[in-house]
Amino acid sequence: MPAYSEQEIIAGCRKKDRALQEHLYKTYYSVFLKVCARYAKSMQDAEQLLNDGFLKVFTQVDNFKNAGSFAGWMQRIMVNTCLDYLRSSALREEMTMHVNSIPAEESKLSVSNEALESMEFRELVKVIQLLPAMTRTVFNLFVFDGYNHKEISEQLDISEGTSHWHVHQARNMLQKKIMKSEQKKVTYEAKRI
Repeated sequence: MPAYSEQEIIAGCRKKDRALQEHLYKTYYSVFLKVCARYAKSMQDAEQLLNDGFLKVFTQVDNFKNAGSFAGWMQRIMVNTCLDYLRSSALREEMTMHVNSIPAEESKLSVSNEALESMEFRELVKVIQLLPAMTRTVFNLFVFDGYNHKEISEQLDISEGTSHWHVHQARNMLQKKIMKSEQKKVTYEAKRI
């Protein structure tokens, strides 16, 4: 595949050049599939979100004003596509959750960055996909996409306190799942020896 500059790709996409659209799709497929997988319930849903996101990129490329990076602009579209999916009426019911006070012993738990870094991406996505939809969404926006709690509360129409709670809840749930996973690995390694 010939190498194209970013400007050539953008210009080609604006002209609806199928070859350059395909090149852009193939170049960013795995990067943005990872973004979509963090929000989706399954990899099949993630692939659908990815395709929906690329359709928006191709139809809205004229809106890119060369302010900032093109990849960053596309990532914002992917995240917004995922948020639109999660706001749909079918999933909105699943996302609503009654927020109870957090038990004292859980407030001492935290997810170790080293544990997260040692996990392969597929393992991490599987664990994140097990989180309740709203908790998963808030966690992704805060941890991976760099939104602050005020922005999250505006995007999802929840309070900032609820946003904090979901991040805390996700960390607690992830820590428990990671610890369980680590225990299984140690047990497996001990049996192999």
